[in-house]
Amino acid sequence: MFYNTAENRHGLSHDPFKAIVSPRPIGWIGSVSSSGAFNLAPYSFFNAICDTPKLVMFSSSGFKDSVRNIQDTKEFTCNLAGKHLQKQMNLTSAPAPHGASEFELAGLTPVRGELVAAPYVGEAFAALECRLTQFFQPDTLSGTPADNFVVIGEVVGIHIREEAVKNGRLDMATVRPLGRMGYMDYCDAGDVFEMLRP
Repeated sequence: MFYNTAENRHGLSHDPFKAIVSPRPIGWIGSVSSSGAFNLAPYSFFNAICDTPKLVMFSSSGFKDSVRNIQDTKEFTCNLAGKHLQKQMNLTSAPAPHGASEFELAGLTPVRGELVAAPYVGEAFAALECRLTQFFQPDTLSGTPADNFVVIGEVVGIHIREEAVKNGRLDMATVRPLGRMGYMDYCDAGDVFEMLRP
């Protein structure tokens, strides 16, 4: 099967694009508004893009509270969404009134960063403290901007809970990070294996 994405006539019950580009790590983004309200939201268009310096990015479909807060404060956190927090992560995806704290709605502990004012999830096995480096709307082939907002931040601090470290490494079998598979499907790192490069 082949289909032209301009026409998007794939004949399937759901668009397969996001299922093909998977699993996608979940950027569980913590932010604080200029008035001090905490916000927490998961984004599946998220990834690390560089390790020297350490840069991460996420993309928001539409101008949401996370984007507004980061644009105003220039700071955010990325929290590792592990299997043990899957229900709480899902709760934070619900549309909440502006100014409502998803931390409170999901029963999570907001902890202010050491180097940024944005909160991170106290129950997460790991969290990244980030400062904004770039903010833009990507262009389409027609030259018009997409209704998406890309946020890139440099990681300035990293939190790791001690119980997640084994043999000097962050143990992926312990933290079991969640990934988005498209549709309403998710996966976790339950079957972890090592493969050395040739």
